[in-house]
Amino acid sequence: MAEDAKYHSPLVTRLVNTVMTRGKKSLAQRIVYGAFDSIVVKNPQSNPMEVLQRAVDNAKPRLEVKARRVGGATYQVPMEVPTDRQLALAMRWLVDFADARKGVPMKDALASEILEAYQGQGNAIRKRDEVHKMAQANKAFAHFRW
Repeated sequence: MAEDAKYHSPLVTRLVNTVMTRGKKSLAQRIVYGAFDSIVVKNPQSNPMEVLQRAVDNAKPRLEVKARRVGGATYQVPMEVPTDRQLALAMRWLVDFADARKGVPMKDALASEILEAYQGQGNAIRKRDEVHKMAQANKAFAHFRW
């Protein structure tokens, strides 16, 4: 994965690409770098890169359920999530929940979501817990894994 110009991090590139809509990369970069500036303002002693890394790690789901059809019935089978998908889901949840905050500029909303996930709370963490709870509840169907 390519590194971004400012922080030289593939993780930031990934975040920029997740934020980007309709191919407007420079706008997505402005939003992400603006969010990093907000994080520094709200949390002066912290490094925004470390905050982002911890936030993403906190939001990553370990298990998820997948629908499997067995003999005419559909079962929700708990599966382990591949590493790449874990990262993709964590990023998507952070960006989607930031986007859902109405009346707040996207950079501030993104900064808030990242900081909340960094502290182990917020919508992305709630979503991860929901996904884990579903997997836990359907543990009985784990033998349909293949």
